[in-house]
This record gives sequence, structure tokens and C-alpha cells, in this order.
Amino acid sequence: MNEFASKYEISPREMARGRNLKLAAWASPIVLTVLPIAISLFALLLLGSSAPMAATIIFFGFIITIIGFIKGLLLSGIFAYKYSKWLAKIREVMAADGIKAEEVKWFHKELRPSEKKALNEIERNDALLADAYRETLASRLTATRILRSSKRELLLTERRKAKLKLLGSSNTKDFVKEIEIDAEKLSSINSEAAQMLAEAESRLQMIEAAALRGGGLADSELALKKLSARSSALPLALEEARMADEIRRELETEQID
Repeated sequence: MNEFASKYEISPREMARGRNLKLAAWASPIVLTVLPIAISLFALLLLGSSAPMAATIIFFGFIITIIGFIKGLLLSGIFAYKYSKWLAKIREVMAADGIKAEEVKWFHKELRPSEKKALNEIERNDALLADAYRETLASRLTATRILRSSKRELLLTERRKAKLKLLGSSNTKDFVKEIEIDAEKLSSINSEAAQMLAEAESRLQMIEAAALRGGGLADSELALKKLSARSSALPLALEEARMADEIRRELETEQID
């Protein structure tokens, strides 16, 4: 399990790349606007002794500043787009072996408005409850993603099975049987994810209620541990099923060719 999970570690270099993209997106319009202004002011101080020269410097400085601002906006858009792509990639890597409590901040856009509000309120009032709430949010996010992914994989599996039946090659029956086994695994993962989602949502409501009444979490630590364990195991099971499906797809292609 640890060897499989280590595949999804994010290197410091990759994180630095994301920070640089975000910084570039914010800084581009500012730098490319402030720099021409600074150069124009400096030139004005040195060469603007006469009115015509000062007017010329101000005019060209204004033009260059406008051009710099427009270029800055364009570059900001490019860097922002690259950052959004990088962020989506990082989220997928994090979710591959189950979203952890400390990674919930990366999935803030996937939280419901009520969850964001509840998390902010709980963080202000009770640090322990906030930790438990983030842990449960991580399970809820993981379950939601697995449900979506497993449904998509099931649909693709059914399409492949139908396509193989139409081909009618000598190995069709064997491949169809293997695909059906994969479909059963995916269905099992889907069912477990649905159960985990229901448990996580119930758990979120319990924590919110505990926060409102000022209660603790001593009575529900075991449920939280179960959710955490399942949120780590299910993504790996789905990934293993997907990898097996890819290998089988390659074998099918070779047999058909």
C-alpha cells in the first residue's frame, strides 16, 4: 500500500512551480505598469528641464504604460490559465490516494457553501472539532470523486463490452468475462463510495450539531477513524481497477490486430 501511495507524492519543485505561476499571474500587470511609470519619472527628472522635452517624455511614458498594462493583463491571463491547469493536476494527484484533512484547502471550490460556512465558524470556536470536520470533509470529497469516477469507468466498461460483442472475434468471450469481473469490482467500489458518502454527510451533521451545543467528539472517534481508513483505501482500489482495465485494453488491441 505504501509503495503504491508513494507514486502520488508531490515534489517540492512541483509546488514551487505552482507558486511561481500564481505569483506571475498577480505580478505581471503590476510590474509591466509600474516599470514604465518609474522609467518615465526617472527620465523626466533627468531630461525634463524644458517644457517640450517634458511633454514628450510624459506622452511616450503614457503610451508605454498603457501598452505595458495591456501586455501585463495578457500575460496574467496566460499564467492564470496555466495555474488553473496545474491546480487541477495537483488535485487529481492528491485525490489519487484519498484526500487528507490538511489537503481540504486545495479543494475549497468543491465544498458546498454550507460546508464552507460551517468550517469557518467551527474553526473560530473549537480547534478539535475543526480538525474532525476537516477530516470528515476530506472523506466526503473523496467519496464524491470516487462516485463520479467509478460511474464514468462503469459506463466505459459497458461500452467496451458492447463493442467486443459486435466484433465477434475468437477471444471475445474471454475478454467479455474479464470485463464483467472488472465491472463487478467497479460496482462494489461505487457502492462503498456511496456508503462512505452517506456516512460522511451524517458525520458532518453530527459535528455541526456538536459545535452548536458546544459538545465534544469523544463518542465518535471510532466512526471518524473508519471514514479515514475507507477514504484512503477506496481511491487505491479504483486506481488498481483502472490500471487493470488499461492493461486488458492493450491486450484486446493486440488480439484484434
